[in-house]
Amino acid sequence: MLPVKIVDAGGSGVGADVTLDKGLMVSQLPYPPLRSQKTRIFRQYMTDDGLSTGSYDMVVDGSSTVQSFWVPASPTADRYITVLSFVIADAGAISSEFGNITALTNGCRLWYSSLQANVDIHSALKTNFDFIRLCLGTVPIGATTTAFRLSNVFGNSEAFIPVLYLTSIMPPFGLKLDMASSQRLVMDIKDNVTGVDQFDVIAYGFDRFE
Repeated sequence: MLPVKIVDAGGSGVGADVTLDKGLMVSQLPYPPLRSQKTRIFRQYMTDDGLSTGSYDMVVDGSSTVQSFWVPASPTADRYITVLSFVIADAGAISSEFGNITALTNGCRLWYSSLQANVDIHSALKTNFDFIRLCLGTVPIGATTTAFRLSNVFGNSEAFIPVLYLTSIMPPFGLKLDMASSQRLVMDIKDNVTGVDQFDVIAYGFDRFE
């Protein structure tokens, strides 16, 4: 049997230690290694053209023509979407409505394109409660009827602010959009929601580059 030694790739010759019970000695350092960082923070509204400069105002009429808002893949990095932050603001908003208008007929479709197919995360979000349930009940911030609602978010209007942690359903890094692909994360508006005061979505995550 040939002896094998694991040594530092930097040329110092420092080798790995093996314990008396034949285990490889490792330690968890309280600081990161001296290497180039391969990730950068990503934050962008879902917009009507996929660009950070596009319109993110989802208060639109999608009843006759579906209105789509999305986040695209990056041309230079693998993009991981970890969190979606929703805001639905309207005066007098309650959970059984969309904002403070009657529950939607067709609803909003949240989906993404993958290498295999288009995948629905939810095909018909029709009420504030549908968004809360999609987000697994996060984040409750009040009590009883106001548990998921903030006051005075848009002027004097209340707002539901559910947060979807994609890492909880696609661990450990969330939803991946492959580098230089046509993949995207999309919200389709399929009803007239111009009666609400504010509706938008911010996507958070990170880009992992070579």
